[in-house]
Amino acid sequence: MDKNNIQLELTVSETNTVLAVLGQQPYIKVAGLIEKIQQQGASQLKSYDDNSQMANSESSKISVKDGQ
Repeated sequence: MDKNNIQLELTVSETNTVLAVLGQQPYIKVAGLIEKIQQQGASQLKSYDDNSQMANSESSKISVKDGQ
């Protein structure tokens, strides 16, 4: 099997479309790939959510300081 990795940038909607198409294939052929896509997507979305929450927290701190 090929050990070279590539990086794709897809929207959540595009990723869900890929997963839906893969879901129509025989389970034995695509289960590992679906799991890998889901794990990587979940990790990236969690990171995005964490960064978004930190940004909101920082802007709240700045607003409080600016308001004083």
